[in-house]
Amino acid sequence: MTVQQPSVLFVCVHNAGRSQMAAGYLRHLAAGRIEVRSAGSMPAEQINPVAVEAMREEGIDITAEQPKVLTTEAVQASDVVITMGCGDACPFFPGKRYEDWKLDDPAGQGIEAVRPIRDEIKGRIEALLAELLV
Repeated sequence: MTVQQPSVLFVCVHNAGRSQMAAGYLRHLAAGRIEVRSAGSMPAEQINPVAVEAMREEGIDITAEQPKVLTTEAVQASDVVITMGCGDACPFFPGKRYEDWKLDDPAGQGIEAVRPIRDEIKGRIEALLAELLV
C-alpha cells in the first residue's frame, strides 16, 4: 500500500514574505517527503529581499521562488492549508485542514524585525512536520 505524500499550501496576501519563508523551511526540512505550495491572494512583483536574506542566514535559498496567485485548484490539491493574514480571500473546502498562523508581516521591515518572524515560522514548521510525518 502506498501512502500518498501529504501536501501543504501556505497562503498570505502578497506571497512574498511569510508564506515563502514557511514554504522554504518545509521544503528544506521535509526533504521531499511533503509536497509544498505557496500562493497569495494579491501576489507581489517579487519576494521580499529581507525575507530572502533572513532565510539565507539559515542556509535556505528561496531566491528562485516567485509570488504566485492563489487558485482554487491549489487549495483543492492540498491536504493542509495554512493562511497567514489573508482574511477571507482563501477559498474554503470541506475536508481540508485549515490553520491560520498569526504572524507579523515582514513587509517593509529590516532584518532585525524579520528574524523573530522567521524563527517563529521555523518552530511552527517543525511542529507541523512532526504531525504530518507520523
